Amino acid sequence: MIKVITVCGNGIGSSNLLAMKISQLAKKNGIELDARPSDFNGALGESPDIFVTVEEFAKQFPAGKRVVTVRSYADKKKIEEDVLPTLLELNK
Repeated sequence: MIKVITVCGNGIGSSNLLAMKISQLAKKNGIELDARPSDFNGALGESPDIFVTVEEFAKQFPAGKRVVTVRSYADKKKIEEDVLPTLLELNK
């Protein structure tokens, strides 16, 4: 199972929406996934397979953390384009 932490400023709205979209994407592609939302500071203490967030937060993660940058928290097509290749790679 792939563990994903989605990150936004407060860990409530945008990251929750993104976690739901990624979960739907994984299900559609037969990938077992656990996606949870978080605020940036809380995410730093986590060790998922990947963090998924927008560029604003992605560039703040320390080196060594695997971060996937999305162009939108809500646009299903953009999320699929940005995240699916990494999910497929991790699912091998």
